[in-house]
Amino acid sequence: MKRVFLIVLDGVGVGEMPDAAAYGDVGSNTLLAASRSPYFAMPNMRKLGLFNIDGVQIGEKEIKPTGSYARMQELSKGKDTTIGHWEMAGIVSESPFPTYPNGFPKSVIEAFQKKIGRGVLCNRPYSGTQVILDYGEEHLRTGDLIVYTSADSVFQVAAHEKMVPVETLYEYCAMAREMLQGENGVGRVIARPFTGEAKRFVRTSRRHDFSLRPPQPNMLTQLQAAGHDVISIGKIVDIFAGAGITESVRTAGNEEGIEKTLEYMGKDFNGLCFTNLVDYDMLYGHRNDVDGFAKALTYFDANLPKLLRRMQADDVLMITADHGCDPSTSSTDHSREYTPFLMVGDRIPSGVNLGTREGFCDIAATVLGIFGLTAECRGKSML
Repeated sequence: MKRVFLIVLDGVGVGEMPDAAAYGDVGSNTLLAASRSPYFAMPNMRKLGLFNIDGVQIGEKEIKPTGSYARMQELSKGKDTTIGHWEMAGIVSESPFPTYPNGFPKSVIEAFQKKIGRGVLCNRPYSGTQVILDYGEEHLRTGDLIVYTSADSVFQVAAHEKMVPVETLYEYCAMAREMLQGENGVGRVIARPFTGEAKRFVRTSRRHDFSLRPPQPNMLTQLQAAGHDVISIGKIVDIFAGAGITESVRTAGNEEGIEKTLEYMGKDFNGLCFTNLVDYDMLYGHRNDVDGFAKALTYFDANLPKLLRRMQADDVLMITADHGCDPSTSSTDHSREYTPFLMVGDRIPSGVNLGTREGFCDIAATVLGIFGLTAECRGKSML
């Protein structure tokens, strides 16, 4: 087979994992929560086998699913975007990335301030939309940067585009990334530019993630080394710090992510097209917006037939997720959940229940197997 399209529905979990209690996520079920909205409709994903996946209790199961399907269990210690994507690529994180429920240590903040020559505001866990409302005016008055974190392993830096040009903000975040290694090696440093006036500040689409460089070998570096194309759509290139990526295009949201994936389906290449659709997590899960989450899922489902029609005889389409982000719980953070996996193509058997997999890393082994490569990383092929 010549091309694999791997699409990540960011944050679309399908029910709590056995160790959910250790993460404060008992009862989380992102897909079930979204399905209770009157705006939820996924008939095309149902045809592929979404409702047939182990443990999924939504609607009626498809009698003859057109795809093969599985429930993915995360082996890594965490529920972070980076950890989830890395595991899909065959990297199992035995230890979680550090988190900072009380803000970053004084030594970290002082070192960052010295590097950038500016002060810092906030320095504690915060909602990304609320933090700019609460600190935006002081930021404009002083020029100090807004630094905050969350339940995830992130060092986030927010600045108004009029006060700090976006490219300068990226430079500051690159400095933070270089500094935050070892025991303070957070999964991601995130630039969060915003615009607007007092009490009406809004984040822009020019967010940029600076991840740790992933261990090698992994699915992406193996494919690249074997001469295959590895195309990133969305924030994949940031999650992997560019390692193993041969071509990338950033997107402003799900709509553009789907459009760019369709464009690449019309191009001639040999390898993997890896797409992240971030809106479920970023716009709806973290804001506890059940209806918005449901509408975004319905939008993807409505576009699924276009993706299927563009597929060629030697193509494989895979659809999965990196963690949960239940919009109906009191938490606004990621949730420790199983994720769905659907695989379809002319040469992929239909209606096969691949069960509950022991790790997201089985995706890596499967993708590499499609291209005749033996995985040098973790995972067991589903082929």
